[in-house]
Amino acid sequence: MSKLIFILLLFISGVISAQNLPKVASGKIVRIENFRSDYVSPRNIDIWLPEGYNSGEKYSVVYMHDGQMLFDSTQTWNRKEWQADEVFSQLMTEKKTVPFIVVGIWNTPDRITEYFPNKIFEALEPGLQKLISEKYGNGKTANGNNYLKFIVKELKPFIDKNYKTLPEKKNTVIAGSSMGGLISVYAIAEYPHIFGKAASISTAWLSFIEPNYAMPAAVFQYLVDTLPLASEHSIYMDYGTGESDKNYELTQSFIDLIAKGKGYNENNYKSMVFEKAVHDEVAWSKRLDIPFTFLLGK
Repeated sequence: MSKLIFILLLFISGVISAQNLPKVASGKIVRIENFRSDYVSPRNIDIWLPEGYNSGEKYSVVYMHDGQMLFDSTQTWNRKEWQADEVFSQLMTEKKTVPFIVVGIWNTPDRITEYFPNKIFEALEPGLQKLISEKYGNGKTANGNNYLKFIVKELKPFIDKNYKTLPEKKNTVIAGSSMGGLISVYAIAEYPHIFGKAASISTAWLSFIEPNYAMPAAVFQYLVDTLPLASEHSIYMDYGTGESDKNYELTQSFIDLIAKGKGYNENNYKSMVFEKAVHDEVAWSKRLDIPFTFLLGK
């Protein structure tokens, strides 16, 4: 009897889990609930597999932050979404990109600290570090290093072992928006042998932190020192001119100059501006095809 109850509970749990999955227009979602880590707190991972995934071919992989915001606006906190399944399906159907899967990494209440690069934080003077920790980090300091260790040392090996992937860096993209864009740039700089491509959309160049001159200066110096070889990497960046995005213009212009000085050109670096585009998922969904056509185009 106890065995029967156990099996019934497993069945009910599976049904509830399936009911909570994002609804997608194409492909399917596989969820790993509360993926455990030695580096960061557990979180859900939503893996999007395109139509025809079981055909036998292998796939490039896109690791995307804020994974709960990608697919289904009925399940997001602001009722907005990236429409990732619709956009990516169309790109593959029209053969504009190579086939790829998406690994959506959910954020947690520690989003700001996990997406904050340690080396940039450590370059700041102690008073500014204290302000950031107290005002934005709930008393915690930057934890971007551990977040990236989680992806590189735990999540990526799991994905490569259990899914039909092309694991090389040239087939591995890391992408995000706002602070997710910042940690994506940090990822390709810290792990250039893992990530060959990065998409940094409406990048939060930390201009929301006062005094805002200190933050971009730390970012500039870090990228001058650490941005990886242009010959082996591709980077996409953008921002809008509406709402908070307009604050990124000056910083982005300097970063474009840094990239050019490091040898990046139109073949491996794209920086775009979108007039009147605001800082939200609806705006990002309207241009989502552009970074991925650039990074994964045929």
